[in-house]
Amino acid sequence: MSCCSCSVPIAPPPPTTLPPLRRRCRAAALTLPTTARAHRTAAARAALSDPFVLEIAEKFEDSLSSSDAAASPLPLQKLRDSASQSLLSKRWPSTKDEPFRFTNLSFLRSSLLLPAPSPTFPLDPALDSPSPHVLAIVDGHVSPSLSRLSALPSGVFAGSVSALPPGPTLDRVLTALAQGFGDGDLFWDLNGVGAPDMAVIFVPAGVRVVDEPVHVQICYSEGGEVGSERLPVSSPRVLVVVEKGAEVSFVEEHMGIGGSEERCYWANSVMEILIGEGGKVVHSYVQRQSVNAAHIKWTFARQETSSVYELIEVSNGGRLSRHNLHIQQLGPDTVTELSAFHVCQNNQTQDLHSTLILDHPRGFSRQLHKCIVSHSSGHAVFDGNIRVNRFAQQTDAGQLTRTLLLAPRATANVKPNLQIIADDVKCSHGAAISDLEEDQLFYFQARGIDLKTAREALVFSFGSEVISRIPFEPIRKSVTSQLKHLLATQ
Repeated sequence: MSCCSCSVPIAPPPPTTLPPLRRRCRAAALTLPTTARAHRTAAARAALSDPFVLEIAEKFEDSLSSSDAAASPLPLQKLRDSASQSLLSKRWPSTKDEPFRFTNLSFLRSSLLLPAPSPTFPLDPALDSPSPHVLAIVDGHVSPSLSRLSALPSGVFAGSVSALPPGPTLDRVLTALAQGFGDGDLFWDLNGVGAPDMAVIFVPAGVRVVDEPVHVQICYSEGGEVGSERLPVSSPRVLVVVEKGAEVSFVEEHMGIGGSEERCYWANSVMEILIGEGGKVVHSYVQRQSVNAAHIKWTFARQETSSVYELIEVSNGGRLSRHNLHIQQLGPDTVTELSAFHVCQNNQTQDLHSTLILDHPRGFSRQLHKCIVSHSSGHAVFDGNIRVNRFAQQTDAGQLTRTLLLAPRATANVKPNLQIIADDVKCSHGAAISDLEEDQLFYFQARGIDLKTAREALVFSFGSEVISRIPFEPIRKSVTSQLKHLLATQ
């Protein structure tokens, strides 16, 4: 082969010697009319994507040895190929981009981003769980030695995708992945390129895992020192498949362990959920990581006819925490209930971007978002979108966001958004941002309760409406205790 503007022969690289991302960049470079190979590669990088993004993605690919990549199960290989292809058209977002207008990512951009290595450490007492069903994921790797899964009902699978035996379960998981969960942003694709493993929870038709939930502990053991530029990156990925008429309750908990509780790291997590006809998922999501960490998470749920998805979210960790939540109702008579409670302290940003798409008749949805900003440098962001499309007649959808600002110059940016095309619907939304009401404080003081105690009681009760919805009592009590201590110290 030769370049179209010169006669110097150019041999294409062997197809198996480079990771997928580099192969695509080199292939694109060879088609450009330049005279120097280095210039061709630079031109391809400039034309196809942000060089900073490509640099991160190549670090992720380099962290996976060729033998590990070759031994990866087919779903993981397809995920990496698809994500690396999509990355070529993505660039690092800035505050000029509407989805990130109020979310400053300079903390990540200025850090030395390095893939977290495979964990090698003994059992940590922080991994204790009150549930008999524990799926432990450490730095993106499913850890069989830290998991407890033997008591799961017959037919239920929880573990690494590489441990799935050939048969109907593997076929159903492959089918769910082939259906796709939509297009995510840059961080969705970075997770696809960097995920060293994929955890799978599979519940067959008619089976219920409700009384004792599956406790998905997503842990981070690597971290840089505070003040250093080093920021290890972990990319955990979880797929949940619930078949027709099945039910499952699970707790997704993110936390630092092994000395990283106060260190700097970046958790870039993805969870995909497919709920079959008449199925039900109760998803409790607890994020209490290091206040020096970054936490960017995607949750994508697809609900088939007459299914139920309930999400209860409590987030108080991370210097930067962003949750991208996308839910699609795929049939009529579908129920979606979303509750979130965030706490923003010193130099913290808590961001929830949600999208709920209703395309079918008689859909029902409720979304409640609550946030407390307790410090003048705290920042809350809420961007909630509900789309009621043309055929979603007789839909009942409600959305409410309420934020407490407890310090001068504390900031909240909220954007509730309800788009309605159908004409036979019952929909509402509302937003409120305020400090505690003087009338409420006066009510307490008139009954002999001092001002400090009154404020503490009102602040904690503000979030208890969401916390009380966590169905698993030990986790609910643990979250309650932590938040009481946290809010009492403000």
